[in-house]
Amino acid sequence: MGGLLHTIQFVFGILGNAATLFLFLVPTLTFKTIIKNKATEQFSGIPYVMTFLNCLLSAWYGLPFITSGNILVATINGAGAAIELVYVLIFFLYTPNKQKGKTLAMFVLVILAFAGAAVISVLAFHGKNRKLFCGTAATIFSIVMYGSPLSIIRLVIRTKSVEYMPFFLSFAVVISCSCWFIYAMLGMDPFIGISTGVGLGLGIVQLILYFIYCDKTSADVPLEMGKDHCNNVKCCHEEKQSSFHNQLNHELV
Repeated sequence: MGGLLHTIQFVFGILGNAATLFLFLVPTLTFKTIIKNKATEQFSGIPYVMTFLNCLLSAWYGLPFITSGNILVATINGAGAAIELVYVLIFFLYTPNKQKGKTLAMFVLVILAFAGAAVISVLAFHGKNRKLFCGTAATIFSIVMYGSPLSIIRLVIRTKSVEYMPFFLSFAVVISCSCWFIYAMLGMDPFIGISTGVGLGLGIVQLILYFIYCDKTSADVPLEMGKDHCNNVKCCHEEKQSSFHNQLNHELV
């Protein structure tokens, strides 16, 4: 029976890897635009730097000397960290000079934070305490990342439009979080279960809102609100890209 449960868990882990990899690669469209225009425009680099940290912490948590049987967690988040690093480097290359210092400072802080957490976990903790420390750190940052779509949810409710909440992205988030949540339940892992459970709940809320407002158009929005919305298209586009990208972790696992 135990062997069957392990096989089922492994299958859901593979499915979770595929769905999460798709989410990690979604921002390539954004960066294609950045490279084409040779400018970051209104986009923010902070979400990519923070997702990089989340992937590092989650990958560390999945390593064998921290937890057993979570190698799939380590591999997908390791790949995610590499992808996010490429995003950060591209962003740094094309961001205005006045923003380079801020981006670089945050990136250095992220590296120091991860290095500090890794060193402390190895030197100060052992066995279950090490798992508790690493799992708590990874869970906190994952929940923060999964909480980022709240801005999109507010935008949808305010404008009564799903223009900045694409269906397939929300659907992919639900699939990814569902796979990792089941994976966590089968493996009795509360850290992965809590963070992906939060992500799954928020993903379901997004799908519900999508079906409520999918037949609405910008014409249904009051004139004052529609004008404000049009005047802030770039800001909203940035919010959409940043928020949906922060869901990747699956990291977010």
